[in-house]
Amino acid sequence: MSNQQHFRYSTGVVAYPIFFLMLIWVVFWLQVRFFPIIKTWGIVPESLIGLRGIVLSPLIHSNIEHIYHNSIPLVVLTMALFYFYRPIAWKVLLYGILLSGLITWMIGRPSNHIGASGLIYVLISFIFFKGVFAKHFRLVALSLLIIFLYGSMIWYVLPIKDGMSWEGHLGGLITGLLFAVIFRKAIAKPERYVWQEPQYNEDDDPFLRHFDENGNFIENLEPEIENDIETEGENQSPSLSDEVEVTRLTDGQEVESLDNQSQPKFNYIYKQNPKKD
Repeated sequence: MSNQQHFRYSTGVVAYPIFFLMLIWVVFWLQVRFFPIIKTWGIVPESLIGLRGIVLSPLIHSNIEHIYHNSIPLVVLTMALFYFYRPIAWKVLLYGILLSGLITWMIGRPSNHIGASGLIYVLISFIFFKGVFAKHFRLVALSLLIIFLYGSMIWYVLPIKDGMSWEGHLGGLITGLLFAVIFRKAIAKPERYVWQEPQYNEDDDPFLRHFDENGNFIENLEPEIENDIETEGENQSPSLSDEVEVTRLTDGQEVESLDNQSQPKFNYIYKQNPKKD
């Protein structure tokens, strides 16, 4: 898969994250103004009715502070996902919501787990480990940037703060790592140059021909080609069947020319044929 399919800007790179963010805020507005019961539709572990939260919980938040802290990382990470991993972006988002939610349902405490933080951890984990596996300079740089911005969030996969769903964070971290391994074939490959190919031959490289055996650069190769032709012409002796004509020039120099059909097109002694009076 070519890198252009990965690293290509389109309207969806910005439109999809903004649309998803607007949907979260609309749900929160409905929850606050009209339907407070929406807040109870999160993931409830070991409960059949709690399975609906696997799909709904990323859209539900407890208060304005909760949704604010999740909004900015969600937009930034989904934009990075759609730009750098466009062919598999929707798979990571949809399957990430389902799998991380299912893990939370299996290992979570008997409580109501809500918020998009599980999906955020899916994206952080996937983008980081994917860049490490790819060994592509752009993706590695993206992984380092993710660690710089959100590396401190790794501590919240542990039960260190009351009222926070560390199980959802841990489920997202595990899901992102699994996706980075599963989608390894969709990694953008580093560009290879001609000289990196196994069948590369230095003698056939037109650029390396501009260097002599001492490593000196030769800007123009045409004079050398003419000199080679001149040397070959001097080494060739006319055959016995050729008639040799000697022409005396005004400056006293003599030029040998072959009077036959195979007469060369240019003079081997002068780089240009002398002008005739």
